[in-house]
Amino acid sequence: MLIVSEQCAVVSKKANRMLGCINKGITTRDKEVIISLRSALVRPHLEYCVQFWSPLCKKDVDRLERVQRKATKMIKGLGNLLYEERLRQLVFFSLEKRRLRGDLITMFQYLKGGYREGDCLFTRSHMEKTRGNRYKLLLGTFQLDTRGKFFTMRTISHWNNLPREVVDSPSLDTFKIQLDRVMGHLV
Repeated sequence: MLIVSEQCAVVSKKANRMLGCINKGITTRDKEVIISLRSALVRPHLEYCVQFWSPLCKKDVDRLERVQRKATKMIKGLGNLLYEERLRQLVFFSLEKRRLRGDLITMFQYLKGGYREGDCLFTRSHMEKTRGNRYKLLLGTFQLDTRGKFFTMRTISHWNNLPREVVDSPSLDTFKIQLDRVMGHLV
């Protein structure tokens, strides 16, 4: 049985260990070097299969985010800035935003026919006039709170709030570009 808090602890420990190796083994603190090492060695630990075991508790999200905070502090000239400002200067998303981005990309693929099971996973709104995008989805009601945290439910409200031009993107690459533009305005 998968316990998300334990998974977050294991993942953050592995990523922190890798970050420690980078910190001890690399003398330079140049932006390009640290970013490429973080992207190649640390981030895969933090994001591997994250759509499956997505952390829900604030303590788990903070545990994972702490690793990225530490990595961005290692870069020369950014250590004294606030985390959000470091992310802005590096043009990074927080790990929580990256998880949401991954969920929305997967949802786009399901709804645009990238996967055969897409039609049975989501219930589309049959209203003729919907504000925003025309791919609005219905959010079900549940007796248990845990069902609302499944991939199919946790991303619906975010999907429904996307602008029409993002949802109507003709290709996945265009969708990603449009999505990044929209998500860049969120703090």
